[in-house]
Amino acid sequence: MSDGKYNAYELVAGNPNASVFFSCEHASQEMPPGWEWDPRDERLIDTHWAYDLGAAELTHELAARYDAGAILARFSRLLIDPNREPESDTLFRNIADGESVYMNVGVTPDDARTRLERCYLPFHDAFRQQVEVANAGVLFSVHSFTPSYEGHARAMEVGVLFDQDEALAHSVAAAFEAGGFRVALNEPYSGKGGLMYSVQEQATIHGRRAVELEVRQDLAVLPEQRSRVVDCLVACENLFA
Repeated sequence: MSDGKYNAYELVAGNPNASVFFSCEHASQEMPPGWEWDPRDERLIDTHWAYDLGAAELTHELAARYDAGAILARFSRLLIDPNREPESDTLFRNIADGESVYMNVGVTPDDARTRLERCYLPFHDAFRQQVEVANAGVLFSVHSFTPSYEGHARAMEVGVLFDQDEALAHSVAAAFEAGGFRVALNEPYSGKGGLMYSVQEQATIHGRRAVELEVRQDLAVLPEQRSRVVDCLVACENLFA
């Protein structure tokens, strides 16, 4: 918990002996106490810039089916992005769809430090603590992506991102292909480019394997499509063994 008034994350209790632990870094578009949307940024509310639509619901559904634990961030990625390393130039994104993100134009050192201390660091500290007590061999990060990004349509329905654990990513991708999804590895982003920082950081620290799932947002928001995603993974009993 970040302080007595605001909790930067949500924890889902699960069996500590589950084979997998889930994280959702872009689960919410919430602005914590002390911050509010700049009126000029309201165009970004309810869009992929503010959070990953459908990802929180999918994380809860996966955790329930696996009887696994999970951690979900409770602040907008626009305030500070927990899936970027602290030195990243997109930790505070200042451009979206070619226009300024005004809440992040000229972020002062004091404001940056406050965002780190109240949101970013409590999330990562809690993630680390959860992994320390879990026996999960695999850390599985859940995200969604927009069907069209800056004018470019994306044909894949599911992306499987990896950095160190390519064999695991291929196994996850095969599970989705068997379920009839159009799948791509390290698309729409590469896990090797630091864009799955959160889960890979914890996997590296604790000697676990890591993978990030990206589900196209138009599918992620539909309960029946999320159910297909869950079924694909649960059908492969030894996927995370």
